[in-house]
Amino acid sequence: MARERKPVHRVQMTEGKRNIIHQLLEEYEIRTAEDIQDALKDLLGGTIKEMMEEEMDELLGDEKSQCSDSNDYRNGYKTKRVNSSCFHGN
Repeated sequence: MARERKPVHRVQMTEGKRNIIHQLLEEYEIRTAEDIQDALKDLLGGTIKEMMEEEMDELLGDEKSQCSDSNDYRNGYKTKRVNSSCFHGN
């Protein structure tokens, strides 16, 4: 029985997307595949952090470092480094 092929996702390259790509190439000084991987890790980590901050603002009803009458409040945080790469440069 033949496997059903998934449709290929075609990206429409707009002028806005081209501008973003050029900005990323400059910002991260991307020259190699490893540079791309590092940039994506940084962007993904930043995106997740921002999403979590927004979720906490919505959940608690207060922004970070804002006093509240509620018993639910932010207790602060410290920076952490997470190593998540499965790739080993061989």
